[in-house]
Amino acid sequence: MSTVIEGAVRSDGQVALLARVPDQLYINGQWANGTGEPIVVTDPATGLVLKTIQNASVADGARALDAAVAAADSWAETPARVRAEILRRAFDLLQERRGDFATLMTLEMGKPIAEANGEVSYGGEFLRWFSEEAVRINGRYSANPEGTGTMVVTHRPVGPCYLITPWNFPLAMATRKIAPALAAGCTVVVKPAELTPLTTLLFVQLLTDAGVPAGVVNVITTTESQAVSAPIIADPRLRKLSFTGSTAVGRALIAQAAQNVLRTSMELGGNAPFIVFADADLEKAVSGAMLAKFRNTGQACTAANRFIVHASIAEEFGRRLTERVNALVQGPGIDPAVNFGPLVTETAVDNVDALVQDALARGATLLTGGTRPDGPGSFYAPTVLTGVPADSRMVREEIFGPVVGITTFETDEEAIKMANDTEYGLIGYVFTTDIARSHRMIDSIDTGMMGLNTGLVSNAAAPFGGVKQSGLGREGGLEGINEYLSTKYTLIPAS
Repeated sequence: MSTVIEGAVRSDGQVALLARVPDQLYINGQWANGTGEPIVVTDPATGLVLKTIQNASVADGARALDAAVAAADSWAETPARVRAEILRRAFDLLQERRGDFATLMTLEMGKPIAEANGEVSYGGEFLRWFSEEAVRINGRYSANPEGTGTMVVTHRPVGPCYLITPWNFPLAMATRKIAPALAAGCTVVVKPAELTPLTTLLFVQLLTDAGVPAGVVNVITTTESQAVSAPIIADPRLRKLSFTGSTAVGRALIAQAAQNVLRTSMELGGNAPFIVFADADLEKAVSGAMLAKFRNTGQACTAANRFIVHASIAEEFGRRLTERVNALVQGPGIDPAVNFGPLVTETAVDNVDALVQDALARGATLLTGGTRPDGPGSFYAPTVLTGVPADSRMVREEIFGPVVGITTFETDEEAIKMANDTEYGLIGYVFTTDIARSHRMIDSIDTGMMGLNTGLVSNAAAPFGGVKQSGLGREGGLEGINEYLSTKYTLIPAS
């Protein structure tokens, strides 16, 4: 692995871009000051300040919900075609401004610029997909089985929504929530993560340029997430809560949402198994591992967490993977030569290193990495461990960083048991060339998603979500818009 620690000096283009990013709250179609202490947003690759923005208080959150409630009826009554065309204009504008969004994500989150461009494409697809779904909200009209009447099933927007987005995919997580809500006819209050709020602020400006009316989308940035969110969730006018983040926080939010019986979508933690069978195409498995583990510096809920490799090929798999890892170029993601960026904070580095040291203390073997490079920024070397014991913390906990921990198995039944031995169930990865085994794994691995001979599954047209402690509800696909719709059944008696 080579390391590039540069980029502390901003280019003129970056300075101009940061100056264009709004630094206020967005409430009822107006940029507004908050009443809390300003939020300082920093570059994880350098530790330097990017921008200082406004901080919402409890009162600011209440004003944002007031605006969403006031706009709810008119937006729900807006023809589906009009909503669709606004979302499509937003998609087109995003393509025109993709360079700005990619650069901004790299600066505030740290991901390599090539990955940031990929996120613009991925995030944009939610705008395009749900612009098409907005006009396909249908119902049902049929005779009941007894022949005594006609059943009419219709769908309506669920109502004002509160959307809480994470820091690791600041554009895609915003579009994945906002686009279906708007397509369904819902108004929203969005609270982006404190660490990466700039992309959301720039995106809401784009939505305004695309024609989203005042009050339909409101954005509050805050360092007091719990204090600001609690009264919004407790307000009986709110009808839906969507959250992406840790399982611990998700459980607390579900408990709050239960008081008003809110519709909830929860995309929570993961502990993804990555199973490599003896018959797997090993090169394809290694390439899949690089995607599933090291994309976004391992900071993804879909990241492979437990590498469960057949004992007969584990040594060769580890050798090939280590070669690929050692070829990564680490540094500030804004450098086009870099393909491996920093972690989001020094605290994240500490957490990842603690998991590595725990595994080593329990008998794991280090093949590469396990160090912090000298210099500025919150960097951690991509790491590969073998012989990771079952009682290691990294087997039970979500790593959320660039660490591969390899364990071995002998039989299919053992692999299945190991894969399912977790409270989480977001995604699993399986590599095998045996068709019958592939189908057994689809039926046996207890997750909401699976990558079969691939390390990347996310798609705007597919339902994203997990089972068990990984959450409930789905985002994306045909299922995604239904999360923002209520269903009404009417019986018309036969005359």
